[in-house]
Amino acid sequence: MVRRVNGILDHWLQRWSLQRWQAVLRDAETLDLAALRGARARARALRQALDRVLHVADGRLTLPLIGSDAIQKPLHCDWAYRPELWRGPLSPPGRSAVESKSAFGSEVTVFHDCRVSELTVRQVRNTRESDLAPFGVRMDVFGFDGSFLSLVIELPPSAVDGLKRNHLVRLTTQVEIEKPLELFARLNIQHGPNTEQIVRAVPVDEDEAIVEFDLAYTNLNEKRVDRMWVDLVFENPEMSQMILRDVTFSRRPRAEV
Repeated sequence: MVRRVNGILDHWLQRWSLQRWQAVLRDAETLDLAALRGARARARALRQALDRVLHVADGRLTLPLIGSDAIQKPLHCDWAYRPELWRGPLSPPGRSAVESKSAFGSEVTVFHDCRVSELTVRQVRNTRESDLAPFGVRMDVFGFDGSFLSLVIELPPSAVDGLKRNHLVRLTTQVEIEKPLELFARLNIQHGPNTEQIVRAVPVDEDEAIVEFDLAYTNLNEKRVDRMWVDLVFENPEMSQMILRDVTFSRRPRAEV
C-alpha cells in the first residue's frame, strides 16, 4: 500500500513539475529580466541533473550491456580479459589537450612527446549489432609535433598467474581509422630485473585484427614473472581519428610438437 501511495505521489509531482515549466515557457517572452535570469539558472541546474540521469540510463539500457565479459576465446584458452576502459563507464568520459602520462581509469595511460597537445580522448558507447564490448575509445589527433603516441594497457595479476614459455598471448582488437596509418602492439613481460618485449604489427584494414605473441622465442624466467602490459603505438597519427571499438586479451598453451 505504501509503495502504491509513493508511486501516485511521484506521478503527481512529475506532472506538476512539467506543468510548471510549461507555464514558465509560456511566460518567458514577457518575464522581467531578473525573473528570467532566475528561471534560466533553475532550468540549467535541472538540465544538468536530467542529462546525468539520461546518460546513466542510456548506458545501462543500450546493448551490449555494461560490464559484459563476452569474449571470443581461442580453443584451449586458460585466461581472457577485457580492460575496464572497454567494459564499463569512466568518469570523466573524456579529455581534450591530453597531456602525456594521463591515466584513463586504473589500467590505461596515454603517452606522447608532443610539446603542444592537440589530442582528444573520449570513451564512446558501442551500439552496433556486431559489438561485444559495451564501450570503445575515440582518439582525435589534430596537429602532432611529437614522434610517438601510445596507449599503455596494464594487465591484471591474473595475466601472469601460471604464465609459461609455451603460452601464446593473443590481442584481439576492432579499429576504425580515418586515414591509413600503422599500428604496432608491443607485449612487455617483467620477470625479476629483466623485461621481455615482443612487437607485432596490427592489421588495421581488417574488421577484427588478431595478433599473437609466442613466448617460446623469449628468455622468460617462469619463476620470476611479475607483471605484463601492452603498448599500442600509433605511427603518424596527425589529423586523424582512431576508434578502438574493442580490445581483449587471451592466452593459451601452444600445441606440443
